[in-house]
Amino acid sequence: MSWARIIAVILLLMAAHGAVAVDADPELREALRVAVNDAPSFTDRFDAEVWLVKMSARLERQMPDPEERIELLRLVHMEASRVDLPPNLILAVIDVESNFDRFAISVAGARGLMQIMPFWKDEIGRPGDNLMHADTNLRYGCTILKHYYDKENGDLRRALGRYNGSLGKRKYPNKVIDKLSTKWFQS
Repeated sequence: MSWARIIAVILLLMAAHGAVAVDADPELREALRVAVNDAPSFTDRFDAEVWLVKMSARLERQMPDPEERIELLRLVHMEASRVDLPPNLILAVIDVESNFDRFAISVAGARGLMQIMPFWKDEIGRPGDNLMHADTNLRYGCTILKHYYDKENGDLRRALGRYNGSLGKRKYPNKVIDKLSTKWFQS
């Protein structure tokens, strides 16, 4: 069976369960096909297709363009897998931090999807890096979160508190964990 046919079957099955519209967007189908074929972080193409379809449906409201959405999901999966964090956790962080606005700038000056503080560029000797580029922002954000996760011996709440600069407070970690469990859960 071809990958295009497998994707079509998955979309039809998901439509039967109400996860996607029956007349699936052909652009989304093509974007998924390309993403799955170019997804080095996925070890199994079927798993890649299922994850991309599920997460794409959940992200559609915030990112209507199917190609942009699939490319971001592919990047999130790749960067999260690179540092051994769950991609769904990264989606929850992005949802809370920037609502998937790659041009977001906080009042404190944090930039992009994962709201990275620009001082990190100078700290690592890369002042020319553009934190508004999704790949750069995700590389920084995933690396920073993983560092804090390891530093906190796997305590996700404390790691998220460090990431947000609110260690010891529960508001931010609770928001991320709530998004993770209600929207970005892995089923």
